[in-house]
Formats: sequence, C-alpha cells, structure tokens
Amino acid sequence: MQQQRTKSNLNTKSSHKKEDVELESCISGYDYELPQELIAQNPVVPRDSSKLLLVNSPSTGTNTAPLHHIFRDLPELLYPGDLLVMNNTKVLPARLYGCKSTGAEIEVLLLEEQKHNCWLALVKPGKRFKAGAKIIFEARGVGENKGGTSSSSSPPLLTATVLETDEATGGRLLQFDLPDGMSLVQLLDVFGEVPLPPYITASDAQNEQYQTVYAKTPGAVAAPTAGLHFTTELLERLRDRGIHQAFVTLHVGVGTFRPVEVEDIKTHKMHEEWIEVPSSTVEQIRATQASGGRIIAVGTTVVRALEGAAAKGELQPFCGKTNLFIYPGYQWRVVEGLITNFHLPRSSLLMLVSALIGRQRLLNIYQEAIASRYRFYSFGDAMLILPEARNK
Repeated sequence: MQQQRTKSNLNTKSSHKKEDVELESCISGYDYELPQELIAQNPVVPRDSSKLLLVNSPSTGTNTAPLHHIFRDLPELLYPGDLLVMNNTKVLPARLYGCKSTGAEIEVLLLEEQKHNCWLALVKPGKRFKAGAKIIFEARGVGENKGGTSSSSSPPLLTATVLETDEATGGRLLQFDLPDGMSLVQLLDVFGEVPLPPYITASDAQNEQYQTVYAKTPGAVAAPTAGLHFTTELLERLRDRGIHQAFVTLHVGVGTFRPVEVEDIKTHKMHEEWIEVPSSTVEQIRATQASGGRIIAVGTTVVRALEGAAAKGELQPFCGKTNLFIYPGYQWRVVEGLITNFHLPRSSLLMLVSALIGRQRLLNIYQEAIASRYRFYSFGDAMLILPEARNK
C-alpha cells in the first residue's frame, strides 16, 4: 500500500510539472486579475517613496513571502561593487492632434522615424485613412480645440501626407512637410505632448514626471518605468556606497506594452526596438564581473538591450535594432538581477520576468503585491529581484 501511495504521489508531481511546462508556453498562463483601483494614475512624490517588493531567495514566491521595503532603501539592499545598468532614453512629445482637410479631428502617435521626417505612426481614427490624405497640425494650446480647426491669431501649422499603411502595426507612414535642414523632432515641443499609456486615464502628472532624472537621448514613445523611482539624491547615495552606474539606450516602442495575442507564446513575433550598448558600458560590466560584483538591470528595457547585445554569445558593443523575445527557458548571458515595475497580464514583459524567476513564482508574488495594495504599471511601485533569488 505504501508503495502504491508513493507511486501515486510521484505521478501527481509529474503531472503538475508537465502542466506547468505547458502553461509556460500558453498565453493563458500569464493572466491575472487586477483591481482597477490598483492601476496607478499618478506618480508618488518624491519618486523614491514608492514601495519596493524584495525577492531575495529562491523560495520567495513558493515557501516564503517577499519582503516589503521603500525604494529609497535600495542602497542597503545591494552590495558595494554591484553595477546598476540604466536606460537613458528620453520620451518624445510623440502625441500630436490635427485634422483632415474636411475638418475631422485626428490623433497621431509617432512610433519611429524610418527616414528623414518620415514617421511610422498610429492614427486614430484610422479607418479609410488612405495614401495621399493630408493632416494639418496646429501648435498646442492654440485654437478652439485639440484639432485646432480655428484660430484668429494665425498659429504655426505643420502638415503631413499619408504615404502608405503599415500592415504589421496597422499604422500609417507619414511624410512631414518641413523646410530643408529642419527635423520634426525639433518641433515636437511645440506641436506634441508626452504620451501616457492608455491605462492612465485620470492623471495630473507633469511631462517631466514621465521622464527619468537621467533621461538624455530622445527617441522613446514610452518611459523606461523602472527608472522613474530614482532621484538625483538616491543616485548619489548609491555612488557613495560604492554601487556603480552605467547606461545603455533603448528607445521604448508602443509594442512593449501590447499584449501577446498568439496562443503559443513561442510563435510570438517580437517588435523591434533600437538599442545602443556603448563600449564604455561593456567595459564596466566586464570589470564588475571580474571583481565579483553583480549586474543589476534597471528595467526590462535594459534586459533586452544587454541580452540583445550578447545574442551571439558574448556581450559586445552594439548599435542597431533587436527583436529579442525573452520567455521561460531563456539562457541568460549578462543580467543577474532586476529592478522592475509590475506589468500587464499577457505582456511580453511579464514573460521576461518569468524567465528570471519562474512563471508561477512570479504570479504568486503578484498576488502578494495585490493583497498588500501595491500600485501597478507605469506610475506604480517596484520589485527588486536579487541574483540569489533567480531560478537555477
């Protein structure tokens, strides 16, 4: 009888393990319920007063609960000699409001410049918006409405022509009409506004609150949100403790936040994002590894940049695009620990973090965060996964 019981238990464990493996590849395995009120609409002030959930053991999320901290505790949670790698991208004022020649209002979200003053953009409403259509944009704050259809003070205008539809995104390729030598980026402060994600519907946030304090290189249409928790004072405290800082650039695209829509996640085609991993950062990483320090990525965008630059097996300086998709089973090359926010269900970001600590563990930790009333998504709270907590 004892033998039969033991055999039955083994079969049950084997069945659970098989089920877990199947769920890792299935989109439904990355779902969870989030109360609407936990979607943060505004950032906390000061930035480093957000909550920080600490994952510091391989048993966190299975046998033990995560620990609760405040983000400003970070210097005491890391070791001297560790290296924080941050994304210094800067969010563009990429949302524009305009109108067609008929007067119908149009909203445009710029995604990326494909050639000089020619941008891939999402256009709303986009139906029947065919090649040859023209859009007229008015400087922000001028006119009677967002479309800027009338004004008595002859405001500066900007026009664009639709060249074609992009099948992959459902967007449009827009050619902006500008004098020679002028770039659209130079005018975005006048005509555009910083785009907040669609789940932020009632925010009083200022534009600078959706930028990291170390934002430097314009090009993103969304912020690298794990970095929003840092203040200049906290960065100084980290340096004083001997915790070093290095930078990469990844221009965050709107596809980062979109849900994965295929049933088998292994068949998902990841969007491309532009990255730069400079030689100075590669040298800092190698020096840190040689001295026994740990590489802590500040955000999933940094993970994609570093692991994308190491896709051929060894980290090298890199400048170009990556479509790296990280999900459970991924073999890590550079990143050892991670600071990250709480991500949307069914998102590639949730899968990336699952690759570090395991899908079920992560979902268990999310349930703890929900029970403890953590704030989720871009303006929400953070989680620190230490290297010793990773799945082995």
